Amino acid sequence: MEFRKSTLEKLVNMNQLEVLKNTYKGTRVFLTGHTGFKGSWMTVLLNELGAEVKGYALAPEDEKDIYNSINKESFESVIGDLRNRDKLENEIINFQPDFIFHLAAQPLVRLSYKIPVETFEVNVIGTANLLSAVQKLDKKCQVICITTDKVYHNNEWIYPYRETDRLGGYDPYSASKAACEIVISSYKNSFFNAKDYEKHQKSIASVRAGNVIGGGDWSNDRLLPDIVNALSENSAIEVRNPNAVRPWQHVLEPIFGYLLLGSKMVEDPIKYATAYNFGPSNSDNLTVKEILEIAIKSYGSGSYFIKEDENQPHEAGLLKLDISKVSNELNWKPRFTAAEAVDITIQWYKNFNGGISPVELIKKDIQKFINS
Repeated sequence: MEFRKSTLEKLVNMNQLEVLKNTYKGTRVFLTGHTGFKGSWMTVLLNELGAEVKGYALAPEDEKDIYNSINKESFESVIGDLRNRDKLENEIINFQPDFIFHLAAQPLVRLSYKIPVETFEVNVIGTANLLSAVQKLDKKCQVICITTDKVYHNNEWIYPYRETDRLGGYDPYSASKAACEIVISSYKNSFFNAKDYEKHQKSIASVRAGNVIGGGDWSNDRLLPDIVNALSENSAIEVRNPNAVRPWQHVLEPIFGYLLLGSKMVEDPIKYATAYNFGPSNSDNLTVKEILEIAIKSYGSGSYFIKEDENQPHEAGLLKLDISKVSNELNWKPRFTAAEAVDITIQWYKNFNGGISPVELIKKDIQKFINS
């Protein structure tokens, strides 16, 4: 019985891959944030699906970034700032995209305490600039804006947040992303109203993903990169909040979800133009300490210590997402457990340090994901 169930699930996964190929092959996809961790994975996957990709983002910060290893002939890359409204608009209008995936952002909570104004400028004004450009796009287009799980007013209760729950944000990053959701809603109501769809032909959705992990993330103050850096240097891992609970998930989970949503928006641009959570199942939320122990076991060695600092910036201790809506409406559900996601991520970094190219490692993980 278990074998039959597993076989059926694999068939569903393969069918969804065919849906994505049929949807995106030969289409024009404008992708902001393509030089970043998540954007680079999405660029590779879109190339695999046969899409014509144009990326718009700041230059990568590290020579190890995945972007630097992707074949630049396979997509068009524009280095630009979201705050440059004229440049962003010109690139979108000239490209005439069928889909826009808006990933670019200042994505770090702790950094947002240091650069709050820039965080709001990039995340909020940058999103408004993008949607203003979409207003001037004279063709049908599906637009998916990526925000975060941290858009919710976090009471740190045990209940997972639903898409209809109150928005908010303690830190500048979370507040900026909640503000993005308000901007998106305002543009949808004011300029892309469903009752006028036949006139504007724009379908706008927002997606809120949990804590995303995977190979090739070199950002500061993120758990997995911090773990990998410490392990590779044979030093103890410094831990700030060992009991914090987050909706951990592998990077391919939300990326496939975004693409699946885009295909649904083509089918019904009004029904699916809404907000969706993407995260692990409610029973699969792990603490930071549990993630550490899984990572150390996967790596084969390592240790950690808890650093207590009363002056460190506030970070939420508990956050869970309700994924009932995306499961029911898109037939999407996680394929990797959080523990599997951590192990796959650790192995990615070990293989990268062993000399295997990032793109090859991404393609292997894509195949593993499809076959899961």
